[in-house]
Amino acid sequence: MPERARYDVETMNAILDEAFVCRLATILDGTPIVVPTMFARIGDVIYVHGSTGSRMLQALSEGAPACVEVTLLDGLVLARSAMHHSMNYRSVIAYGTLEEVHGPEKMRAMEALIERIEPGRWMRVRRPNRKELAATKILSLVLTEASAKVRTGMPIEEPSDLELPVWAGVIPLVIARGAPVADDRGIEALAR
Repeated sequence: MPERARYDVETMNAILDEAFVCRLATILDGTPIVVPTMFARIGDVIYVHGSTGSRMLQALSEGAPACVEVTLLDGLVLARSAMHHSMNYRSVIAYGTLEEVHGPEKMRAMEALIERIEPGRWMRVRRPNRKELAATKILSLVLTEASAKVRTGMPIEEPSDLELPVWAGVIPLVIARGAPVADDRGIEALAR
């Protein structure tokens, strides 16, 4: 629905900064490919990473067109009629050509990916070594062709359905961090 579209940078950045996973899509050998992956945003650039052996990432780094999609599901919308059930969500879709990053930008992107998972973590972990960096491909996408879509609120009902004796409303959905579970294979003194 066109009225759900948002084109302002603030809305798109808020969605991207809350999400942990994006879907990266392209066409590979005539077949559509979609892969969920971790991502990070720095300014107007999204970074994704993966193995240098990935055929998809290789094709993307060579100029294959890409689509990056992020969705946050905020609630299940239950209506009085089957036709008007929906979901409250916030999403961003960006199109373009990804570019491989190298040198200091690659390390900044690695840091952003780790910081996205747990703020402050980069300062506590071992940095990637030369072999690990060589085995990792990081691609960037400048957010020049992007838009958001947002659906909020209650079900949209037919006036005649409002008299039906059926519960209608929204069941909120949230992602929340649980209590950390320690890896007991090493020194546990630092907790996280």
